Amino acid sequence: MTPRRNIALVAHVDHGKTTLVDALLRTTGTFAAHQALVERVMDSDDQERERGITILAKAAQITYKGTCINLVDTPGHADFGGEVERALHIVDGIVLLVDAAEGPLPQTRYVLSKAMEANLPAIVVLNKVDRQDARTEEVLEEVEQLFLDLAKTDEQLAFQVISAVAREGRAMVGVGMPAPDADLSALLDCMLSLPAPSSDPNGILQALVTNLDASEYLGRLAIGRVYSGTLKKGETVAVMQKPNEDGTENVIRRRLTQLYAFDGIGRREVDTVEAGDLFVVSGIPEVQVGDTICTIVNQVPLPRLSVDEPVIRMSFGVNTSPLAGREGKYLTSRHLRERLEREILGNVSIRLTDTGSPEIIEVAGRGELQLSVLIENMRREGYELQVSRPQVVTREVDGKRQEPLENGACDIPDEYVGVVTQTLAPRKGKVTDIRPGDTGRTIISFEAPSRGLIGFRSELITQTRGTALIHMNHAGWTPWVGELPQRLGGAMIGDRMGKVTAYALDNLQTRGTLFVEPGTEIYEGMVVGEKARNDEMVVNAVREKEKNNIRTHSHDDGVKLAAPTLHSLETAIEWIADDELVEVTPKSIRIRKRGLSIEERKRAFKK
Repeated sequence: MTPRRNIALVAHVDHGKTTLVDALLRTTGTFAAHQALVERVMDSDDQERERGITILAKAAQITYKGTCINLVDTPGHADFGGEVERALHIVDGIVLLVDAAEGPLPQTRYVLSKAMEANLPAIVVLNKVDRQDARTEEVLEEVEQLFLDLAKTDEQLAFQVISAVAREGRAMVGVGMPAPDADLSALLDCMLSLPAPSSDPNGILQALVTNLDASEYLGRLAIGRVYSGTLKKGETVAVMQKPNEDGTENVIRRRLTQLYAFDGIGRREVDTVEAGDLFVVSGIPEVQVGDTICTIVNQVPLPRLSVDEPVIRMSFGVNTSPLAGREGKYLTSRHLRERLEREILGNVSIRLTDTGSPEIIEVAGRGELQLSVLIENMRREGYELQVSRPQVVTREVDGKRQEPLENGACDIPDEYVGVVTQTLAPRKGKVTDIRPGDTGRTIISFEAPSRGLIGFRSELITQTRGTALIHMNHAGWTPWVGELPQRLGGAMIGDRMGKVTAYALDNLQTRGTLFVEPGTEIYEGMVVGEKARNDEMVVNAVREKEKNNIRTHSHDDGVKLAAPTLHSLETAIEWIADDELVEVTPKSIRIRKRGLSIEERKRAFKK
């Protein structure tokens, strides 16, 4: 049996995990020379490349000194913590990357705490030691303090330290600057010192499904790890699923039609996968994350996966606007439900709850970003839907209401330090630490209720002219902090259907900020802008200038309009109030009132 290691790469977002995976693939010759210019090879999803973040945990296999190393690249953003937790179930150790300048940030603490709970040994990689503002020794002290805070046993305090420049594929043992001709051998040697999987290929078959994929030809694919025994192609197995509501076992029998192992960044078909290795298998269309695959004779389930509970919820509904059905392929409540039910099969951190209406489903997740990624995927697939403003999930403890608490960090230019504190104050947030970052920048740590941070990201990015970097993660629960302020401005609402005219916008732009351009098709109840005062204003945005032969003003020669604010999906979701919805179609993002007519809104107000 070939020696193996299963290792997860974990870190705060943007600390270099995916770049390090690229470098390891090149160093070991896994990534061919003719492919050397490809970056972020593991980030294959369109949104991952567009956003520059890892969303889905993915595996690759490299070979070093005769040992097969399965590398699992995990997301660094807190909203995708469920992916991190799944990945930690199938590995025997972690590589924790920490930026040598920024040091450990909120998500660093989160991923390390999960690794400590799983009792996984760690290698600490101080990455980007070539930065001019690198403070390597100080950062190492901060990491040591983090281990002291989180370690469950004395053994967890004994970690190896590597200094690296992942972008250039250089590393060394200890603290320092890797030599110009260095490669990643120092890190790879440390990886071999991590424990091998403790498993028996001749034991009773137990394989845990931790992820799902799909193939056009093979159907649903189950991905996971064999903990005991050997998985064999063509074998009929028992799949132990989530127990029934009455507590009885739920077991199905299926034949494994195709079996694959990871090979580089791809997969190769195999006849067997032994204990300790990762697998991909087809032939089980009903399989779900958390299922145990075992033999028919010996049905011994592994503990099902459990992840932290969601903290943010939104309603997903059928698109009911007058423009519905013009762009999408999937329009009905059946389409919507089937798509969301497919999502929860593979995404263990998403929850669905029925509402009083068959056309509306409540969806809960780990954060705004996670839910917006789901919505964006759905619109790209051809779905039309309308979604509500995010709300926090609350709980009762000893008869008292509690809400989620967030820890966060802002990396901003020095001149905007006051802006952060001013923006946090009305949101019931407080600054916990301020320290220097890169030259001319400051890192501000804070905590605030999750409810107060809805819309915080977009507001701060606007106020800092796009220069702010913001990271947040769930930090527990706090007593309900009471009412929080809503947005300052009120909505400009269209009063009829038609195409927006420059003439109408010219008259409206003095009243506030516009969300539409000339030629945009709108309908009654659609929000076309924001006014300064916090009250609604119903406007005619399609009015045309009366045609006559009399020119009274030179102003008539040409209308000059300010550039409108065109909302993205994320900014629209953050901007809307409780009585508004975001209409999402494959080509359009529109903001609308729940009640489109004035009469509907008056009736809703009286209730």
